[in-house]
Amino acid sequence: MSGTAGAATPTGPAYVGLLALPVAGFGLLVWGLLHHSLPWALTLEWVPSLGLDAAFRVDGLAAQMLALITGIGALVFVYAHGYLDHEPRRDRLLAILALFMLAMVGAVSADSVILLFLFWELTSLTSFLLVGWNHADPHARAGARQALLITMAGGLALLGGLILLAQMAGTWTLSGIVAAAPGLRADPRLPAALALVMLGAFTKSAQFPFHFWLPNAMSAPTPVSAYLHSATMVKLGIYLLARLDPAFNDLPFWEFSLVGVGTLTAVWAAALALRERDLKRILARTTVSALGILVLLVGLPSPSAGLAVAAFMFAHALYKAPLFMVAGNIDHATGTRSIDHLMGLRQVMPWTAAVAILAGISMAGLPMSFGFIAKDVITSAKAEAELLALVSHATVLVNATVVAVAGVAAVRVFWGRPEFPRARVREVPWSMRLPPLLIALLALEFEFLPALADPLLLAAAQAISPGLDAGVLSASYRFDNTLTALEITLGLGLLLFLFWDRLHALGHRIHWLDRYGPAAAYEHALHGLARLAAAHTRLLQHGRLSGYLRGTLAALLALACVMLWLEAPPLAWPAPPPEQAVAWSVALVLIAAGAVAALTLRDRLALLMASGLVGYGSAVLFLFAGAPDLAFTQFAVETVLVVVAATALRHFRGEAPRLEEPRLANALFALLAGAGVFLLLLPLAALPPDTALSDWFAAHSLEAAHGRNVVNVIIVDFRGLDTLGEIAVVAASLLAALPLLAGLRNRNHAA
Repeated sequence: MSGTAGAATPTGPAYVGLLALPVAGFGLLVWGLLHHSLPWALTLEWVPSLGLDAAFRVDGLAAQMLALITGIGALVFVYAHGYLDHEPRRDRLLAILALFMLAMVGAVSADSVILLFLFWELTSLTSFLLVGWNHADPHARAGARQALLITMAGGLALLGGLILLAQMAGTWTLSGIVAAAPGLRADPRLPAALALVMLGAFTKSAQFPFHFWLPNAMSAPTPVSAYLHSATMVKLGIYLLARLDPAFNDLPFWEFSLVGVGTLTAVWAAALALRERDLKRILARTTVSALGILVLLVGLPSPSAGLAVAAFMFAHALYKAPLFMVAGNIDHATGTRSIDHLMGLRQVMPWTAAVAILAGISMAGLPMSFGFIAKDVITSAKAEAELLALVSHATVLVNATVVAVAGVAAVRVFWGRPEFPRARVREVPWSMRLPPLLIALLALEFEFLPALADPLLLAAAQAISPGLDAGVLSASYRFDNTLTALEITLGLGLLLFLFWDRLHALGHRIHWLDRYGPAAAYEHALHGLARLAAAHTRLLQHGRLSGYLRGTLAALLALACVMLWLEAPPLAWPAPPPEQAVAWSVALVLIAAGAVAALTLRDRLALLMASGLVGYGSAVLFLFAGAPDLAFTQFAVETVLVVVAATALRHFRGEAPRLEEPRLANALFALLAGAGVFLLLLPLAALPPDTALSDWFAAHSLEAAHGRNVVNVIIVDFRGLDTLGEIAVVAASLLAALPLLAGLRNRNHAA
């Protein structure tokens, strides 16, 4: 990035229109909250034949998410306009960002599980485009591919889990599944369904062992990181878990899974943050840690856990989004994000330093910040849930690491002796100062006026924990417990901050983390997949027609064996009607003679004629089995093929035919394949004739197609596309024969 602020490019109509989306969305949300009580519901007919409706529902939790999506989204759009000042594709990136915002709005407001899945995957797809925006950078491409593979694979698992839950509950809406949850406890499919749903949520919210994709996505432009990776997309998995928590919170499997995975993620990500030197990656690691804390809180059985989830989700967005913007401002002004080369920037970037201080106070959970309130509610929720001592101690270490990171972002970078000459670094333009400042000031405003937070958070908390008492947020403070925990956290955090460099050096000496961690397992899996694909290609895509034919016949043979082994159906010898016995015999002789001749003859023309006998025999069988249209098509195609191929054979005179495989092996394989097909057909002859279809055609031929000849009506009306395909085949055969006919005509004229 340039070290100067630069002149702002003109604001075009595209930017104004894109900015109007989040602004209008936030305004409509505020108007709706002021004039209409929650929840809001809208149901539209979508696919009635499948019983699917386009159902939307906004309760307190969805309203909180919508406030973050649209409110912070509007400020991110303003910030992006300045950050991408000299980016020629700025409007295109903002358009994708707007599409992502609409996908997030759809995901958190959708009540239909199918709609939820569609919007869920759309967020992954747009995230891929945004993370890999700088496609010339190989790290950006790798990070985008990694995020896409992990989140979309988790999305497929989520789809399976949602479908299972919908089938068990008898409804395709989330609210219906939650309402029907008490009756699902005895269903043996419930653990599998919940495991699949949790897998989808864990991948989206970067939980262990899928946590590594989020730091690697920091190659995205800073507005993308501030919006997607702090306030919106990474919280989508938390949102879904919180949405389903009222239904399954009392299940030990649900509780232990969320508490265990959340604790492990929080501790592991906090430890890995000490190994980073890039400011954005440090913030990304603590974001993963915060997401782990949120998953842990969702899994807590106490009613106040819902309030803790709502408060911490809100507080985290209010301090982490501006801190990401601070990192972007520093990169924009200095050209680096490495904390080894950043110090004393407060003298040249005072506004950015002020934002870092305000956001850092909230991140550390100090008094005079909404982060302090969130930490207080979290302490109360953990005390009510009577967590294991190990989990409580682990969260204290996580909080200490968060304090140390807040110190790195707010103190280390901006204080001390300047690393850059004043002439080289200047403050960023106002479009990059004002948005993070406004977001950071919101955290202080909610601390001074906590009553403003009550209507925003209590509705969300009661949506997560319906048993929560409808008190006000300010009434839940327990300053004695919070101050005691704060003293311990600040002490440990100060030690981590002072010894950051030594701990970083120690962490880098632990090389096994890089060789055996989940990130390394992902790389090994990709390499293994590439090797498997190469072996698969060598085995199946070798370019030899005979090999393709053997593979197809072998699969058919295996299918026959499996069917007979599993089902053991009754067998019956298919006997033709007496009046068709001669025709069937002629067809059998033609097909068998052609097959044997094709296996024994060596002359190319003779081989061609023998293969034609197989086609003619099949056509005879079709003709007398009630399919004259198919029979005549087969006659025409087979004739043209033999004639055209015979004409082309003259170009290969003098070359002996080369057979790639031994004739005996081919004959044996052909016999086995024929036997397999025969075994597949024998059970069909034992079944009673099903006349439902023919009866339906006879009953509806005159009424629906105005024809008394049922066969003609089927060919022309009911199977019109099939007939069109057969006509196309005949026409293609004619086109193939035209050069031959033209050559014969020219030869006759010359004679």
